[in-house]
Amino acid sequence: MSSPIWTPAALSSELTDYQGRCWRLVEAQHQISTLKLVDALDEQSLLEEMIERSKPAIPSECRHLNYLLATPFRYGAAYPKGSRFRRAGRTLGVFYAAERPTTAVAEMAFHRLLFFAESPLTPWPSDAGEYTAFAAAVAARSRLDLTMPPLDADRTAWVDPIRYEPCQDLADAARAASAAVIRYESVRDPFAGANVAVLHCAAFAEPQPLERQTWRMRLGPTGVQALCEFPLARLEFDRKAFAADPRIAEFDWRR
Repeated sequence: MSSPIWTPAALSSELTDYQGRCWRLVEAQHQISTLKLVDALDEQSLLEEMIERSKPAIPSECRHLNYLLATPFRYGAAYPKGSRFRRAGRTLGVFYAAERPTTAVAEMAFHRLLFFAESPLTPWPSDAGEYTAFAAAVAARSRLDLTMPPLDADRTAWVDPIRYEPCQDLADAARAASAAVIRYESVRDPFAGANVAVLHCAAFAEPQPLERQTWRMRLGPTGVQALCEFPLARLEFDRKAFAADPRIAEFDWRR
């Protein structure tokens, strides 16, 4: 299948306003992983500063943001693998999020299963993993919406589970057209919720996350179960939930 051809000029005429919250999941250990290495909180702060200095630099236009918002834009080191709107290599960062926390959970569940699919000798974790879902305020006058005409005419290319080149080509043209946000259908959410790819730090309306939720996710031979205590929510993804991706369809669930 050839990639759809959208020029920056054509995309410029499709830019619209966008305003809302988007949700992203991170492993909760980002807050406590270094605490077990030290004896006091001031020592942890010093260790965190040393680690921060060893990481690729945050672009100057992103330095006013909380690290949860700014981290995806570090691009001083080579990006190891391409993702839907970002090529491998020394490429510009993308903040991937979802319009609903449940869609963000589905995305994380898929990627956790993908890790095990690509590591067939790794046993299932004995305990549920803990994740923080956080909301970011996004406001931009330059959004592309792949779920709406005329861009939805190429939906087959946008939702391909493993071939990212058409979306990466689109992202290159979108940046050239000064687009700051790409709204698109989640490939992983069984309910086809909407995702948001933030291309520029200027699209964040607030420098701090607005809201947080704690999710626990258990992976095992029957699939993935995810629980949130407040607000109360329960999600389950069985073996067939992500079978549209051939890497999961061929997955050996026995460990």
